Amino acid sequence: MVRTVAFEQEIKSYQQQQNAAARLIKIVSNLWINQGVELVLFRNQILHQRPGSLLHVHKHASNLIGTKLCISNILEVAEAIQEMELPPTRIDIGTFALDFSRQQNGGDPVYLFVRKRLVSVIRHEAFQAKDVILYGFGRIGRLLARELINTTGDGKQLRLRAIVVREEIDKASLTKRANLLKRDSIHGLFDGTVDIDHEKKALVINGITVYILSAGAPEDIDYSVYGIQNALVIDNTGAYREQQELARHLKAKGVGQVLLTAPGKGVPNIVYGLNENSISPGETTLCSAASCTTNAITPVLAVIDKELGIANGHIETIHAYTNDQNLVDNIHKKYRRGRAAALNMVITETGAGVAVSKVLPSLAGKITSNAVRVPIPNGSLAILQLEVERSCTVEAIHDILLNAALKGSLVEQIKYENNPDLVSVDVIGTTAAAVVDAPATIVSSNGKNMVIYVWYDNEYGYVNQVMRLARHQAGVRQYSYY
Repeated sequence: MVRTVAFEQEIKSYQQQQNAAARLIKIVSNLWINQGVELVLFRNQILHQRPGSLLHVHKHASNLIGTKLCISNILEVAEAIQEMELPPTRIDIGTFALDFSRQQNGGDPVYLFVRKRLVSVIRHEAFQAKDVILYGFGRIGRLLARELINTTGDGKQLRLRAIVVREEIDKASLTKRANLLKRDSIHGLFDGTVDIDHEKKALVINGITVYILSAGAPEDIDYSVYGIQNALVIDNTGAYREQQELARHLKAKGVGQVLLTAPGKGVPNIVYGLNENSISPGETTLCSAASCTTNAITPVLAVIDKELGIANGHIETIHAYTNDQNLVDNIHKKYRRGRAAALNMVITETGAGVAVSKVLPSLAGKITSNAVRVPIPNGSLAILQLEVERSCTVEAIHDILLNAALKGSLVEQIKYENNPDLVSVDVIGTTAAAVVDAPATIVSSNGKNMVIYVWYDNEYGYVNQVMRLARHQAGVRQYSYY
């Protein structure tokens, strides 16, 4: 009888947590759709989550920070935020709830506590929305389209208006493009609707008309004909990497800025979270989001260099195969990449080591790098072999990286994982640029040589970095409060 009563209590307790999570999800959706306010939970995205998934994120994050915080406490903070008029903002309600619970002598009621914390955000002025054109519609382009549409919110930030491809646009082409956007073999079904407007030669994504345009060169299109003005072009083709080539986009009517999703030559290479302040929001016309690998390794290297000083190091990237490789053995401009991608481990080069020095000049000449392409479609690993100037222990490294993942300027870039069973598939869908595999860390007996393993979703994690940089470059970046 006692066991039955206890079991019924457990069911009731979890049911209460699910109800609280469901109410929280509703608030998260309402704030995003109507105000452009995005709530995150201890740095984790919770938009479009189900109650069970949200409770999993909550428990995992609570274990990492070493504190027990009820989902009802977090709901209370969200309810207080819902009562405020805010500009587009990203707020960590986990941090708010934790700080509120630590108030001394009772402290302020939750609404007043939250309002005091957000007073600086409330005073910010609104900004103009920015039209966006995707030049290219491959792996990165389609994921960017998903993110741009899913984060349209109240329409006051980035607005996807057009997608440019090379082939002629006809019914078959539109249908194929729509189907590729709807269904992805790695990232699953698109969480929305995709219809085709054959008359306009457009896709209607979540009710928003996005024109599909054909062009052989960047300057060939007059975007103003489609009501597009001063747009940000996100070039994800990788075909135009040098400054003069990339600047051809600016000759097209309706274009004001260009962002390249590959390492650029003669333009600022930006890893968001580290050197984005080297460009001027709303003014810088050309810049690059560097590579997925550079975005993954640079935040971790920056933290280690600041705390311990990096004397030298080598980065070995175990990278998922890409469309650049051959599916079966065939001729290729690079020798080994011509061999069948799904059957072979392929040694190749990476410019990530050199690219790091463009973001962190203190590491110039200190880092070498190489890469191995392996037979998986997504989810990569960077192995950082470092010699540092100040000795430390494994525990000290863990404290340094966990702190960076929870506090400071790199909380969006670094995720800390202490799961001893972590494998590549577990990082697919991660919004952070880098996922630190804490249990795999190795430190030598002298404390000055170490190996740090950093996972990354080389598609989705990178796309989120591109989105952060796009908002910043366009001058519509959300205000963040962590």
